[in-house]
Amino acid sequence: MTITLTKKQRRSLYRIIAASVFFAIAVLLSASGVFPESYSQYAEFVLFLAVYLAIGGDVLLRAGKNILHGNVFDEHFLMSIATIGAFFLGQYPEAVAVMLFYQIGELFQSYAVEKSRRSIADLMDISPDHAYIEREGVIVSVDPDELQVGDHIVIKAGDRVPIDGVVIAGSSELDTASLTGESLLRNVGVGDQVISGCINVSGVLHVRVAKPLSESTVTRILELVESAAGKKAKTEQFITRFSRYYTPAVVLAALVLAVIPPLILAEPFTIWIERALIFLVVSCPCALVISIPLSFFGGIGGTSRFGILVKGSRYLEALSNSDTFVFDKTGTLTKGSFSVTEIHPVGMSESELLAFAAHAEAYSTHPIAVSLRAAYQQPVHTGDLTDISEYAGHGVTALYLGRRIAVGNSGFMQELGVDAGDMNSAGSVIHVAVDGMYAGWIVIADTVKPTAVRAIAELKKRGIRRVVMLTGDSPPAAASIARELGIDEYYAGLLPQDKISVMERILANQRAGSSAAFVGDGINDAPVLTRADIGIAMGSLGSDAAIEAADIVLMDDDPLKIISAIDISRRTMHIVVQNIVFALGVKFLVLILAALGVANMWEAVFADVGVAFIAILNAMRTLKSDREGEKTPGHL
Repeated sequence: MTITLTKKQRRSLYRIIAASVFFAIAVLLSASGVFPESYSQYAEFVLFLAVYLAIGGDVLLRAGKNILHGNVFDEHFLMSIATIGAFFLGQYPEAVAVMLFYQIGELFQSYAVEKSRRSIADLMDISPDHAYIEREGVIVSVDPDELQVGDHIVIKAGDRVPIDGVVIAGSSELDTASLTGESLLRNVGVGDQVISGCINVSGVLHVRVAKPLSESTVTRILELVESAAGKKAKTEQFITRFSRYYTPAVVLAALVLAVIPPLILAEPFTIWIERALIFLVVSCPCALVISIPLSFFGGIGGTSRFGILVKGSRYLEALSNSDTFVFDKTGTLTKGSFSVTEIHPVGMSESELLAFAAHAEAYSTHPIAVSLRAAYQQPVHTGDLTDISEYAGHGVTALYLGRRIAVGNSGFMQELGVDAGDMNSAGSVIHVAVDGMYAGWIVIADTVKPTAVRAIAELKKRGIRRVVMLTGDSPPAAASIARELGIDEYYAGLLPQDKISVMERILANQRAGSSAAFVGDGINDAPVLTRADIGIAMGSLGSDAAIEAADIVLMDDDPLKIISAIDISRRTMHIVVQNIVFALGVKFLVLILAALGVANMWEAVFADVGVAFIAILNAMRTLKSDREGEKTPGHL
């Protein structure tokens, strides 16, 4: 295993090694009796003081600066008071040893935190520093920030895609692992979208820029990662508040321990001062202050390996407590790639009905509209269209060749006063009216994502109490998809505002201490993502609004990634709880022993530095989530 230290960490290591050598020499000289008895105590004092200042001078300096800034009660203050007191009691080796072990613990903490940061930095090292653009027949390198929408760029084999765009020439394979966690290469050709941060593996691609760098996928990901640190979990906030009151409390307790018992018991003050100093060394809260944030930091880094972006530790904690998952159907559990399966004209031919529907939906980007135009298989002449109006969640109206066309669901037909009848179909039923007269219906079917059935089954295995599906589809279509997925509870025929109402009812019935998550991908899902305890967005194909509103983003739209996220969140919380119980348990035990005079300074060192060392090692386990979890969720 290669250990990489920063320049500052190397300096600290060299100082610890040098101080350890001089400390060993000082102990040997002190034990050998080489100093004349008349001034041996002074010689030992000077000798150990020199080593003490070499290894602990910076701690004393930081403690002094913090006191001047009003931050009195911190670990530097505790270490300084305890070791200075030990010196005055003549415990020179113990004072130096406490400071030496403290510095070793600090170095290890620094290395652990840096390793966590480097792990995430490596995963997020997806921001390209250049792009190639063709100008007047010459390919030149430019800063990606200079690119504008519509520019034609050239992406060579081995280069990282600098910006989101559409392939206009060439074909290749893209490595998307740094974004999605998916090891399989993705084939792209003319007309395909490419997202920034991927690596072009083989051929040369000519790409038309679709978004400026500030709005591209790579920038959005980096912004999410950078903002994650500010959204602390309740456990982290508790530890911060706990330390704020805990440290002054133990300082006061140590002061009471040093003064009150000798007055009551008529014993020497030196005995109780020594116990108070040991008490102070034990009381340092660094095991909790370092290991808890490190655990969450590692958990967020672990999820990012799977192409899952968690916007803060509070969402990782909430996910571990979730017992309800609510899914939007289209694009989340299903592919969202609709195809026309049935055409039922009334008073006209199938081709005429398709022509009316395709033209009315000419400007819509909804998957249903795209499928209608694809089924039409002829050019859509927008010059023949006027007076187009779209009604979100209902349908569209337009004038086509002078005739008033209406395309939408049964509720939309009712609003228009058109009798569409009741259709019982396993797909989405699209009704068409021409000049106020019913013209027929078209059935459009969606297909379930390959991993969706397994994802639902894995959720139930993990004790998720309630799995719900929301959809705007008709009840028969929703029932068919729900049966295929193994979902018992679903709500059909919903408008965007209806989804919020359903989510509100679900949240109102949540058990105390548990969370409800909503998973969606469309722009209409953004309000529900915001309202849920945890909003999970399908990121790769999802809308910008949904990703912005979500707390967790799945970069490759695979619902099975939710299982990996749950497993990592629960594992992280188990480690956090272990560290809290272990650190507080050991500390309170040794604090009692110190107050009773049973524990000495060496036990105090273990209760501080040793506990911190073990807690940090335990916290670093959150970084070791291997990629096998993608194949076998739960085995992380």
